[in-house]
Parts: sequence; C-alpha cells; structure tokens
Amino acid sequence: MTLKENLNIIKLLLLIFTMVFFISCEQGNPLTKEALSKVDKLEKLIEKSRANSIDITREETTLWFANEFLKFANWDEAHKEEVGKLFGYYTPFSDDKEKSAENLPDFERRKVIEILDKSINDLEQLIAGERTRRPVAKVDWENIEVSKDMFLSHGKPIFLYDYFSKTVGKPLTTKSVYNDHLGNIYHGGSTLYEVNQDRAINPFILNEDGSFDEEKLKLITDIPDTNVGFMILWNMGMPEWVHKQDPDITKGRSLFTGFDIDNPLARKVWSDVIQKAGALTKDKKVTQMGYVLANEPHWYSEKKHWTARFNEMTELSSHTISKLQKWLEVKYKGNIKELNDNWKTSFKNFAAVAIETPIDKAKRGTPIWYDWCRYNMDRSIDWFTFLQGELHKVNPNADTSIKIMPNMFTENERSHGIDTEALTDLTSMIGNDAKMRERDVRSKKPEEWEERYSYFWEEMSVAYDFMESVSPNKIHFNSESHFLSAAWWRKLDTSADYVRSTTWLATLHGMDAQLAWFWARDPDGSPEDRLEGELDFFDPALAGSLAGSVNQQPHVANEYTQVMMDLNSYSEEIFELRKQRRPIRLFHSEASAINKKLHMKQQFHMYEALYFEGFPVGYATENIIKKQDNSTWDAILVYKTPYVTNGEFEALQSYLNQGGSVIVDGKNSLTLNEYGQKRKMSLFKGKGTLIMMDGEVSVEDIREQALETISNNLSEIVLKEDNGTEYKGCVWRVAKTTEGSFIINILNVGKNTAKLNLSFKNNQKASAIDMMNGQKLGANFELKSNGVLLLMVK
Repeated sequence: MTLKENLNIIKLLLLIFTMVFFISCEQGNPLTKEALSKVDKLEKLIEKSRANSIDITREETTLWFANEFLKFANWDEAHKEEVGKLFGYYTPFSDDKEKSAENLPDFERRKVIEILDKSINDLEQLIAGERTRRPVAKVDWENIEVSKDMFLSHGKPIFLYDYFSKTVGKPLTTKSVYNDHLGNIYHGGSTLYEVNQDRAINPFILNEDGSFDEEKLKLITDIPDTNVGFMILWNMGMPEWVHKQDPDITKGRSLFTGFDIDNPLARKVWSDVIQKAGALTKDKKVTQMGYVLANEPHWYSEKKHWTARFNEMTELSSHTISKLQKWLEVKYKGNIKELNDNWKTSFKNFAAVAIETPIDKAKRGTPIWYDWCRYNMDRSIDWFTFLQGELHKVNPNADTSIKIMPNMFTENERSHGIDTEALTDLTSMIGNDAKMRERDVRSKKPEEWEERYSYFWEEMSVAYDFMESVSPNKIHFNSESHFLSAAWWRKLDTSADYVRSTTWLATLHGMDAQLAWFWARDPDGSPEDRLEGELDFFDPALAGSLAGSVNQQPHVANEYTQVMMDLNSYSEEIFELRKQRRPIRLFHSEASAINKKLHMKQQFHMYEALYFEGFPVGYATENIIKKQDNSTWDAILVYKTPYVTNGEFEALQSYLNQGGSVIVDGKNSLTLNEYGQKRKMSLFKGKGTLIMMDGEVSVEDIREQALETISNNLSEIVLKEDNGTEYKGCVWRVAKTTEGSFIINILNVGKNTAKLNLSFKNNQKASAIDMMNGQKLGANFELKSNGVLLLMVK
C-alpha cells in the first residue's frame, strides 16, 4: 500500500473512533441527555408557534447554537490534551490548563441548557399571550444598500454583524460558517498570520518586474459577488524582493505596519497594489462596507514602551528625518533661531536638525516633545491620505475606513502618531476596533471604575462620541469589536446580560456594523487551521485567543446574535434616538493632550459627570467649529485645557463673536500656546455668552452650570435614579415621536439595581410600556445591573 493509502486509512479510523466517541458521549452524559430533551421540547414549541403565526427566528438561532455547542463539547471531551494546550497558550489560564480542559465540556453543556431554557420560556409566554414581541427583521445579506449614514435592508436601517478572523481556511460559501446565526459578511482579508495573507490586499500579490501573481489575485477576484462585505489592506510586511532592493525598508516600522511609511519604494509598491486591487474589486458587493486601510495602526516612539519589543520606531529612516526637517522648516517659517530657542539647541539650519528616538518621556511638556508628536501624527495623516488617493484614482467612489484603536484617543499617551480627529475626518466611514470589558485579567485588585460600574465602558463611549462629533453623518464600522473578549479581558462565565448591554450601548453610540473577535471553530468542533499543531505566536494575540472566548461560550455566542436581532427589529427607533442633539460640546485640544501627562484622564471626569443626564455628550474642536453648523449645539465647555494653538483659540473667539456660549473653568484653561508660552489674549464675549468660573470649581459645579446654560433645550422627560450609591449608573436617551409620545432607551451600566422614576417637567405623570415585551411598567420600576429597556412613554 502506498503512503497516501495508509494515511487515508488512518484518517478513516480516526473519524470512526471520533463518531463512536461522540455517540457514547450523547448517550452517557446526563447533561447531554438533558440538553437533547430540551432541544426536542423547543423544536415542538417552534412548530406550535409557527402554526400560531408567531415569529420563531430567535428560537431557530438558539436551536442552532445548542446543537453546534453540544457537538463542540463532545469534540472538547475527546481532545482534552489539545484543549489543555490551547488554554496553556494564554498566560493567565496556563497554570490551570488541565483542569480547564477537564471542566470545559460540561460547562458548555450547562450553558446550552441555559439558552434552551430561556427560549422555551419565551415561546411558552408568547403562546399563552402573556407577552408580545416584534418579529425579527432579518438581514438580507445579498441585497444590502449603502446609504449616507446607514446600511439598509428592504428599505429599513439594518445593523450588520459577524466575526473578524472567522474560521480561516473555510470557503466563504460554507453555510455552517456563513449564515444568519454567525453572520454572513464576506471579506477580502481576515486577520493575523494567514498563509499568504489569504484574500487580503497586500504587497505579496506584486512581482518584482511589476507584474502580478495571478494565483494570489484569484483570492481577491474569486470572492463571490453575492454578499455584502469589506476589503482590508494588510500591512504586516513586504516581499523578499523589496527587502533586497532596499534593506532599510523596515526602519521606523511598527507592530502592524512592517515597513517605513515614508519610504519611496514602499509607496510605489503600495500604489501599484492598491490600484490593481481597487480596479479589480470596483463596485463589487464585497466592498460595500469599504476598504479598511490599516489594521490597528500606531507608531509609538517613546522610551520604555511595550511596543519596543517589536522594534517599533526604534530607528528612524533617512526619509522620515528628511520629512521632519522640512516639516519643521514650514512650522517655524524658516526661522532656525526660533526653533533653537524653543528646543534649546544650536542647529545651523533645518537640514542639520536631528532628534533622538525613541524620545524620552521626561521631555513631555517641552517644545521638542510637542513638535515630534505633532509631526508623527501629520506623517501618518499623509500616509493614509496617499493610500486613499491611490485607491480613488481607479475607484473614485470607494468607501474607506481605518481600524483606529480608540485608546489612541481616550488614553493619555500621545507619541503614537494617530490623530483620531484627522483620520476620522479623512475616510468616508468611521472605523475602529473599540473594546469594553470587565476587570483586566492582570489586575490583582478591583479597578477604579468598579466602585461605580458593572463594566469598563469609557474607551468605547468617549471615543465614539468624539468620532460621531467629528463625522456625524457617516456609517460607523467596528471591524474588530472586543466586547466579548480581548487580549487581557477574558471571562468564561461572562453573563448574557453583559453581552446585551455592551452591544446595545455601542450601537446607541453610533455603531452600524461590527465584527466580533473572533470565531475559530471548524464545523466539526475542532479549532481552525491556524490553531492546530504547535504554536509559537506571541501571546496572547492569536495562540492564546481561543481560551475563554466565545468559541467556548454557547450563551455568549447566542446572545450576541439575539441582541443584534432585537436591535434590527427596532432599528428605526434606535436611529431616532441617535439623532438626539449633543447640546454640550467638550472642547478638545490635541495641544493639551500632547503636552499634559494626564489630560485625557482629567477630561473623562468632566465627560462622566455629563454622561448620565439624558443626552449624548459631544465634542468641539477647531475644525468642528469651523466646518459644522454651530446651531447643532448650545454651549462649548472648556475644562482643564491650558495648552491651545492660536487657531484653536481663534475658533473659540469666532464662535463667541457669532453669538455662541462658552463656559471656561477660569484660569485652568486657554492660558498657554502649544509650546507652553503664556497667551497674552483672553476670550471676550463678543455677541455671545462667556461664563468664566472663577476660583477652585469642582466637576459638579461645572456640570450644574452647564445644565443651567442649556436648560431650555433639555428633554421634557425627567428620570430619577436610586441605586444605593451617590453615583448615577443609568445611561438614557430620548426621542419624541410624531404622535407626541416618547421613545426612551435606558441602560444600567451601574453595579447595582436601580429604582427609577419617570415624569414630565410639567409634573404630568408618565406611563411607560416595555416595547420589547409589551408589559406595562407605569412610572416607577426597577432595572437590574446590565439591564436594557426600550420604552414607549406617554
């Protein structure tokens, strides 16, 4: 017998053994027996409901996940050594990997029973007439329309959902992977470490002679033109021939951008690649969600940063230095003396200017720090402007986004080269990979936010409100959502309520489509191809990503789809809520963010104080004031923002001159330029209202002043909350209907149950009905932690 024949016999024997093992598991395990009994019960209820014209789309999904995860549990039980190895790749779980592998199959079976119980209870109540609900508005994946600021399915707004990095190796037409339950978005590129960057747009399709690799091009051109989808530019590296032509191509590289973005050869390669791919995919359905121009770009350039172990910005290329010198010459209008005075240097001319990178953090707050950080941002803006421009040469109507990491904006660090405002403004769609989480697995004690809240929402909420303020009329695409798990956030027993709350909150904040991280099960239950065998990828980017993830959580996988179905059933109401005005705009200055060590943390305190007042918080910047209709807000609030450029200061004064209202926290703001030099001018009221709060004022004092300033334009609805603490925890939004009633969405992100009271400003009593189930709540009711309510109030 040949070696191939022997291998086929071995495979057949293994398959027979596995099937026998699975059958014995199903017959012998009491949890499996219980689950199968409930599957049978739910199937009968589905048939009865169908006969009574009750929509059973939600229960069909529960049934699908139940059967899939019972299969997965059997696979995990038959392969405990392999499962233990996968737990071992994730450092926080590695010490208990054998125990985790031992417990996992029955954990999955118990969670299957939980989701079946809920669906059984739901259908029993519906059949008995004890509750109502809307039928699911199913996504028509093959007939999506792209509107100005939304996706449409059958003429109505629709929220798209799927997974990023999804069962790599399986064809897009695999029905057990691409369906209504997991999502059915096609893609031109998945994620980390794909062989040949499968289906991604990347330099490896280009040959040294300028021709293209026809086999690799087929990975792009063979994508079926049937389903909505997206393309992604994969920037991890360059072909070997590029390295031979220019050995310095990687100088100034970053983690996910494996080359120098200022290098002329890199730009020539990418110009050829993106124009070829853009022409081949023009007007294809796989580009309806746009071209993602980069995966999590950043260029951290400060000493002792964690990215240094990947050689990020450890050495600058001659191209980057030359561009810096020219940038500085423009910035200082050719005056080298002014630069030397600022930097405390003695360069003869701009061509002699040099800078040490990574830059010392101790220089923060000095002119040299500011100039470097600002230049690093400007050069990345230039790179993405170049990429988008090359694409638009051949595909002028192509939509674009960038997978911006929101913490580039919300956290204090600023040496990363990402100007969130400029990049959000540049592309036609808002792009990011926002995360929410419970406690970081590295934390040995409760985090600061845990005193008040059930999960960490700051990164998503702040970043989304900023992005939506910058670009209020764009589709918002989270191309790698980290709500279910992330590098340092993992919890096997995550609650379904958490999944619902986080997904709903992000959608309320503007998210139109999301790809959750990540789906890595093959249809037989085994891990996808990249996770088989011995893995040596850096932990926890990929090798450790399966442990404790949605791939082992039936209740999480099911709830993710269930909440998306509910959001789509009420999509028109959600969009009305998202139209609510942002009456207060926090003034954001990158000059202060770059110079101050804790600027963004301080800004969050002011944002947080306004977050629970029944309206979305907005932002104002120099460009927002100049470009947007100023009547869309009532007041700009400046808080602990001492450093501002002349342009920013002049924009605020212009707003006042035209009748605007500005609240300033006295002498804490607007006192310095970007270099720390004292500003001689002060704001004056012009035709507007200038409120300077003198002395030491608290966040609460400023909030009360802000609310008083906009009081005439607040909602007619009043929501009172008692959760047993001094802090509010319920986020709420209001939209008035054409009939005069109100849609109210309330999410309790607080750590305790909240007792709530609804009333009208004119003291009229309010009567609320839960739109999700038809139950009357009246004016007084409770909302559990992580609870979500969508109400109709009269």
